[in-house]
Amino acid sequence: MTQAAIESPAIKSYVADAWHEAASGFDVVVSAVSGAPVARISSNGIDFAAMAAHARAVGGPALRRMTFHDRARMLKALAEAVMAKKEELYALSAHTGATRSDGWIDIEGGAGTLFAYASKGRRELPNDTVLLDGAVEPLSKRGSFIGQHIYTPLQGVAVHINAFNFPVWGMLEKLAPTLLAGVPAIVKPASSTAYVTEACVRIMLEAGVLPAGALQLISGATGDLLDHLTCQDVLSFTGSAATAQKLQSHPVFARDSVRFVAERDSLNATVLGPDATPDAPEFDLFVKEIVREMTTKAGQKCTAIRRAFVPEAVIDAVEAALKDRLAKVVVGDPAVEGVTMGALVSARQLTDVRRTVAELARDARIVFGDPESPPAPNGAFMSPILLRCDAPWDASTVHDQEAFGPVSTLMPYRDVADAIALCNRGQGSLVMSLFTNDPRVATDFVAGAAAWHGRVLILDRDCARESTGHGSPLPGLVHGGPGRAGGGEEMGGIRGVHHYMQRTALQGSPRMLSAIGHRWIEGAPVATEAPHPFRLSFGELEVGKSITTDARTISLADIEHFAEFTGDTFYAHMDEDAAAANPFFPGRVAHGYLILSFAAGLFVDPAPGPVLANYGLDNLRFLKPVSPGDAITVRLTAKSKSRRNDEYGEVRWDALVTNQDGEGVATYELLTMNAI
Repeated sequence: MTQAAIESPAIKSYVADAWHEAASGFDVVVSAVSGAPVARISSNGIDFAAMAAHARAVGGPALRRMTFHDRARMLKALAEAVMAKKEELYALSAHTGATRSDGWIDIEGGAGTLFAYASKGRRELPNDTVLLDGAVEPLSKRGSFIGQHIYTPLQGVAVHINAFNFPVWGMLEKLAPTLLAGVPAIVKPASSTAYVTEACVRIMLEAGVLPAGALQLISGATGDLLDHLTCQDVLSFTGSAATAQKLQSHPVFARDSVRFVAERDSLNATVLGPDATPDAPEFDLFVKEIVREMTTKAGQKCTAIRRAFVPEAVIDAVEAALKDRLAKVVVGDPAVEGVTMGALVSARQLTDVRRTVAELARDARIVFGDPESPPAPNGAFMSPILLRCDAPWDASTVHDQEAFGPVSTLMPYRDVADAIALCNRGQGSLVMSLFTNDPRVATDFVAGAAAWHGRVLILDRDCARESTGHGSPLPGLVHGGPGRAGGGEEMGGIRGVHHYMQRTALQGSPRMLSAIGHRWIEGAPVATEAPHPFRLSFGELEVGKSITTDARTISLADIEHFAEFTGDTFYAHMDEDAAAANPFFPGRVAHGYLILSFAAGLFVDPAPGPVLANYGLDNLRFLKPVSPGDAITVRLTAKSKSRRNDEYGEVRWDALVTNQDGEGVATYELLTMNAI
């Protein structure tokens, strides 16, 4: 180890709520731009069993005591902390070979993922510790025995093993759903960019919002950590197929059914539709997207375009257009003005990409770029490489080997069926894209190819301006894919939270299941004593508080007045003979919205009070027609509550409208905002 390496700072681990610096066993981490040492890394001296135990015994209970909304607010605070100190991360990111725009994807994209999950947690999850899954399942004739699926946090630890290319986003896209689920995490970044991850972890810890044990960091090897995983733990991995297979071969995964989520090699494809001639907008969009995907992060993206398929008749035109754009790419030090593509992450990565390009060149010819250019005695620089393979069905390496760098292969297809088959020849990918303005082509592609790809982008002139592009995973959409891509899923909105939770089927009485889920269920007890529910503040109102109104008779005059006043003179309300001929009605009937209006008039307490606003109805169903002379009654019951802020919360009310015979005529959920 050189003197410069010895004097470089050590990348520390964060173990059991304390920073740990190894005393020996260091590897040197160098700058991708200059080749100079930037840090030393080692995990020697860590007790990995104790690390996992600390997460389970300290971090897990602390997180599980928090509600989903508490955890969502925590994520927002972490995102704000990252954004407040983003320039510190940009400065470090430059050593990884990333340009400013590359760093934006990683740093601000990572913070954006935290923000997105914070928002989804507040909007889509309850202010509770238990997540209900679906509707109640009736299990008995009289309704006294029912079923309900729920999600609860796993009582283990999530181990996140991340790739080198996105040291911030790669950590945060896993961490956001994990913490929102209520599960502590141990993060293990790739060594070559771990100094950026360590800095981000420091920023988040300094925000002071993470409970003890919620987040730990391994800088260096994972030692014997996998030996100490249990059936309540999760390992989420991003990296090569070879490493994924090595990890998954550990006996703990088969023996104890430890959950394993993998996102790995992916030979992502893009297709130019047969309708996209050189004068079509989709043609230019296609060319721009390939070049962007080849050069962003120097092509070191799991979602980058590796295979580009075009109609046979336009392959020469596409090649010429790509070469023209690629010629404008400036490779070099990201700190130099005008540079548009930085370095690969390391000399080792550069060697690996060059080796793979040589393999690809057995089936294809290089039509742009030189794997040995530009000469870089210190940095890991390489020009973009475009290959062309004119016989894709006679080739194997272009469909089986990924050059994880600024490399893509152009290939022709005969017709749509051929293009679909070629896309699927990659044996599963994270993403494929299709550039077409023809809905029929898009429909055929989805039917034939969607099962082989985790995400499908269909890009046309209508969405291009606002599209996030082929290679951008988004928090609300699943990131993962079948087959070669690993068979796993990450993110996908709240779907990603479920990966760190256990779904359990509960069985019992409505009273018991209502108490567990904090949601009133038909058949559970109700409280009908005074005062009126609308007289109670959000804090005073209990789930199960109910009122049953007096009856109101609906006359023919009421129906006709409502029709004239609203303009809704549909025949079922105005023409006795026509209505009677309708198989659904006995004759003239009341408007559905008349029933709702009269129902509100029955249950509303009109004086000013805690109810601030009615902002909607959910799950409205009209069950039975109401004829002139029928009398309706409303039972209104507080079904669930969700605090929004310090001023008000949402109350969901179960509304059941019945007729004089006790038969349901309408049911819905009323949503109100109530003052705290």
